This record gives sequence, structure tokens and C-alpha cells, in this order.
Amino acid sequence: MPASTDRYDIAVARYFEAWNTREPEALARAVALAWAPQGGYTDPLADVRGYEGIVAVVAAAQARFQGFGFRRTGSVDGHHDTARFAWELVREADGTAPVARSDVITLDAEGQIMSVLGFLDRVPAET
Repeated sequence: MPASTDRYDIAVARYFEAWNTREPEALARAVALAWAPQGGYTDPLADVRGYEGIVAVVAAAQARFQGFGFRRTGSVDGHHDTARFAWELVREADGTAPVARSDVITLDAEGQIMSVLGFLDRVPAET
């Protein structure tokens, strides 16, 4: 019998809530809801652990890409404690998406993110 995909979908929804939350206190709350306290985030540009490091990475990306939002593309695919999904960084003014990524997350027993491994699929030359 296949496992319920709800826990993966919920975890990924919380992940995007954090990435799209701009007010500092709300961002800290969103990260704490999505990630386990000892959780981490690793991609080609960052490797951090804990809420403070994750908040700093998200805030830095938001500052660099003002006027953009983070949007999942496609469905979430998961098994055991691992899920993968793709997403784009979308320019709010015209809907273009110059950046695309694939992420793999692992979850703890409560469905919070223990780790994110991010891969850049499409990045413009000027980034």
C-alpha cells in the first residue's frame, strides 16, 4: 500500500510559506514550523544548520531577488522520509521565471524538514 503523500505535501507547502514570507518575525515563525530545530539547508550557494542560519539564507535570497516569489512546479514525489520537488523563482511583474531548481528534503517523524539539498537547474548568466 503506498504511503500517504499528505506529509510530503504539507512539508513542501510549509517550505514555500517560509520562502515567500518577508516580514522578519513571520519568517522566523515560518522557518520554525517547516524545519526541525537541528534542520539544515544546502545548495551550491549555502550550507547552514539551525533556524538562525536558514532564516539568514532565506532573507538574503529575498533581498537579492526583490519582486520575485517562489513557486512549486509539478507534483511532490516522496517515499519513506524523503521527497523531491521542483520550483521556480518567478518575477511578480511579468510572471517570467529566470531561476529553476530541484530540491530533495528529508523529514523527521513529525514531518518537519531535517535537510534540504538544492540543485540549480536554470540560472541566468547574470546571477
